[in-house]
Amino acid sequence: MFTTRLLPTRFLRLSLLADAAASGATGLLLAAGADGLAGPFGLPAALLRGVGLFFLPWAALVAWLGLSAAPPRNAVRAVVALNLAWVAESALGVALLGATALGNGFIAFQALAVLGLAIAQAAALRQAPLRAALA
Repeated sequence: MFTTRLLPTRFLRLSLLADAAASGATGLLLAAGADGLAGPFGLPAALLRGVGLFFLPWAALVAWLGLSAAPPRNAVRAVVALNLAWVAESALGVALLGATALGNGFIAFQALAVLGLAIAQAAALRQAPLRAALA
């Protein structure tokens, strides 16, 4: 069975590694600081901690793709799609969670950052040459 893999460009690597770094930093902040952020953000500590703990393996996966010599094209496509889904979910969160202004600002800021990364990743994906390899 053949899997289409990419020969990653510098742009693709950087967009994936920037995503991994931002996701890892946000994950650590939320997982470790959930109790302290809950009040100012107006969100439950368990929610913040859960999101932070989700981000940590996500960051590892995206870093692995960014460092891979030939990442699977569909895996990178999935990162872009899931980042866009995160942006939509964040907008829903601002509308429904009842966070404070600071909490909504944090959600909106990270959503805009994720949107920028998804746009960069999609553009880089279009530029990356393909390489067919055995799976």
